[in-house]
Amino acid sequence: MRRPNWVPEGTDLDKPNAARVYDYYLGGSHNFEVDREMARKAIELWPELPQIMRSNRAFLRRAVQFAAERGIGRFLDIGSGIPSFGAVHEIARAIRPEAQVVYVDRDPVAVAHSRLLLEDDPGSSVVQADVRDVEDLMSRPEVTALLAAGEPVAVLLVAVMHFVQDAEDPWKLIAVIRDALPPGSALVLSHASLEGRPDQAEDHQRLYRRTPTPLTMRTHEQITAMFEGFELVEPGVVYLPQWRPDQPEAVGEHPERMTGVAGVGLRP
Repeated sequence: MRRPNWVPEGTDLDKPNAARVYDYYLGGSHNFEVDREMARKAIELWPELPQIMRSNRAFLRRAVQFAAERGIGRFLDIGSGIPSFGAVHEIARAIRPEAQVVYVDRDPVAVAHSRLLLEDDPGSSVVQADVRDVEDLMSRPEVTALLAAGEPVAVLLVAVMHFVQDAEDPWKLIAVIRDALPPGSALVLSHASLEGRPDQAEDHQRLYRRTPTPLTMRTHEQITAMFEGFELVEPGVVYLPQWRPDQPEAVGEHPERMTGVAGVGLRP
């Protein structure tokens, strides 16, 4: 296979990558047949998976637009994957052209792809770090520079914290991030929910236990607790399509089928 110009030297093109699989679910072009094959197998087990991923991405778009419209021009996207299809910097700069974004991912393949894609973008930077080592993440020069001006920052934890196990205390990790944020900052969070499809919850978690990133679905109460110290923006923590939809009819009759909830909180 001829290596596309967005693929770093040395990338194994015969091995599927989670970030590229996600890009495929979103309808992007930064993926290969090996990624598409993995996605098709997952869809056989979980037919609604692409729709859920797109609903999650649509929430991210609406939440970034909300933050930018509030005057926030700094974004910290943790667990960003490959910023290629509806990326945060593109969404934010449509409203605030000067917006700065720091993309963070623990996957070295996603980071390598991202750095190559963004090498000519001075307003975006890419960091390889893991939210589970939050002190390390928050001490990175790119992150400290984003916070140094004392201006509000929108932290995105979109479909991330359900990959953090209870023993790793996701609530404490978010509290460390919160305490570093200037007043007026925002937490944008979505999370797989146990309540959405309780009949399928265990099957979903079993599917992910077969991967390097096991999934922990949580209750609405547990997810809402992640916003401690933030003031929830209306409509609160709701199913993905219900958070400030572009059109009411876009929500559909069964928003719970998206098996995820989302919310935005503001730091006083």
